[in-house]
Amino acid sequence: MTGRASTGAGPWPYAVWALTRAWLLACVFKVVTVPGPDVTVDVSVIYRGWYETLLTGTYPLDDVTWQYPPGAALAVLSPALLPFLEYAAAFFVLVLLCDALTLGLLLYAGRRPGIRAAGAWVWVVGVPLLGPTVYARYDLMVTAVAVAALLAGVRRPRALGALAAFGALLKGWPALLLVGVRKGRPTRMAWGSAALAGAGLAVSFALWMPGAFAFLAFQRDRGTEVESLGALVFHVARQFGWEGRVELRYGSLEFVGPQVELVSTLALGLGVLALGWLVLWRLRAGSFAAHTPAEAAFTAVLLFTVTSRVISPQYVVWLVGLAAVCLAFRAAAMTLPAVLALVAAGVTVLEFPIGFGHVVASDAWGVTLLLVRNGLLVAASLIAARRLWRSTVPGGPRADAAPLAVDGQPSRVAR
Repeated sequence: MTGRASTGAGPWPYAVWALTRAWLLACVFKVVTVPGPDVTVDVSVIYRGWYETLLTGTYPLDDVTWQYPPGAALAVLSPALLPFLEYAAAFFVLVLLCDALTLGLLLYAGRRPGIRAAGAWVWVVGVPLLGPTVYARYDLMVTAVAVAALLAGVRRPRALGALAAFGALLKGWPALLLVGVRKGRPTRMAWGSAALAGAGLAVSFALWMPGAFAFLAFQRDRGTEVESLGALVFHVARQFGWEGRVELRYGSLEFVGPQVELVSTLALGLGVLALGWLVLWRLRAGSFAAHTPAEAAFTAVLLFTVTSRVISPQYVVWLVGLAAVCLAFRAAAMTLPAVLALVAAGVTVLEFPIGFGHVVASDAWGVTLLLVRNGLLVAASLIAARRLWRSTVPGGPRADAAPLAVDGQPSRVAR
């Protein structure tokens, strides 16, 4: 496709965004009450506690709920930018600004040849499907960085690498944005930039305050959280007299009891298999289009989400953001898995916070919600993996590939 493309979006994305985000703000400011646990406690109590600790000049070394890379301190400290607001209010406003920035990036990108406004619509619709939780966690901030990285990476591999490294130091998963960069010079540029930026930032965080990498031990010790795929084993087993229980551990509700350690180990094994598949795909892939990095990142994050010992509701916003970038490309092959991820977001709000009591109790409604939500994510993962393989590995059907531009210079796609 050549020539300047118009988004054709008009004012509607802005209008729908404004209406849906007003509802989200009403929820987190408690003008509207959503059934279930108060999702804002993480910000007003946990984040605020970390904020106070960080201000003393150290990471929360003795708090096992601190399970984030050192860059997370920036998100936790960010409300200091709005000192005229109370901590939680400032945090919600900053998340709103990141939300608006992400929409703006997707709409601006829609003016490029080969890119459309569909990605912006995925973002506009997908975020509120998760309910107020999406504004009461810092994951949307990280997702904004990931969206910016993938959109910048279409023409600037070095920018993709630097932003992916920064995102990884915020919450780990954006490192997966690098898996789909076209082989050769773009990979050297992106991966080299990521290595330099990541190393520099990591050293800076380590020198900034003690305890920058204490989170690694806390993550290692986590078990099977009640919303994960592996947890379904115990939700069903409870119906047949399983003797385990649910406990608050490491900041989330986990199963404790017979065979839990085995299921947690199997989940780690599935994660290793997912990594092995991605490495094999990377070695075999021979056809890279402009949309390949986004589709590879979407697939990789799907795979690691479903194999994780924890599938917290806010994780789904990662998928919404990556799906938005995928569908921004006219040649996108990820429409079906993206739609499945959006439906999973809608089911997630029913599972948490609305139906979380049912989930914890492992009753019929709670188990059904988890089966549907996790089933949708598994289906999306398998379909995305199949489509990525078929569109990039020699010998399979090819999607039409758009030309890439590296550092502003057009470059033909490897076929």
